Amino acid sequence: MGERILKGESFKQSNNDYDWLGPGIYFWEANPLRGFDFAREAKKRRTSDIRRPFAIGAVISLGGCLDLTTTAGVEQVRTAYRTLAELAAAGRFKLPQNAGDGLLRRLDCAVIQMVHTIRADRGEQPIDAVKGVFIEGLPVYKGSGFYERTHIQIAVRNPDCIKGVFRVPQAQLRSINR
Repeated sequence: MGERILKGESFKQSNNDYDWLGPGIYFWEANPLRGFDFAREAKKRRTSDIRRPFAIGAVISLGGCLDLTTTAGVEQVRTAYRTLAELAAAGRFKLPQNAGDGLLRRLDCAVIQMVHTIRADRGEQPIDAVKGVFIEGLPVYKGSGFYERTHIQIAVRNPDCIKGVFRVPQAQLRSINR
C-alpha cells in the first residue's frame, strides 16, 4: 500500500469506533520512527495487508484544526462530552468506554464525533484535522513523567490537506540506542 501511495494512490481513511481522534488519515508528527514501529507491530499483531513496513512522510497543512494541545480545542471537547453524557443520561444510548489499555478509545472517538456534529448543527466550517498528544508506553525512568512512546498524532479528515508525500530516509528510522 505504501508504494502505491507514493505513486499517487489515495490514503485509506481509518474509521474504527476506537480511533481516538475520530475518522481520518493518521500521522505521527515529526516521529517517523514511531510510525514505522506501529506498522511493524500491526503486521505481527493482526491480519494486515502490510507486507514490508516502511514510513511515509507527508507535508500537511492542518487547515481548520481541532488542536487538543490548546485551551480552545480542549474546551470544544469538554462541551462535546457534556452533550454526549446528557444524551446518554436521557436514555438515548449507553455512553461508550475507553479500554483500560489506553489504546481502544471508544469514548474519545464518540466525543470527537460529537464535536463534528455540534459544529455541523451550528453551520460552522467542518474540521480538516484533529491533533492531540498520545501518552503511551512505560515511564522513561523511575518516577518519570515522560513515557517512552508518547507522541503527537494527527488525524487528517480532509485529504486536500495532504500536500505531498515522500519516502522517509532509512537513516531517520534508526534510533540512537537500537
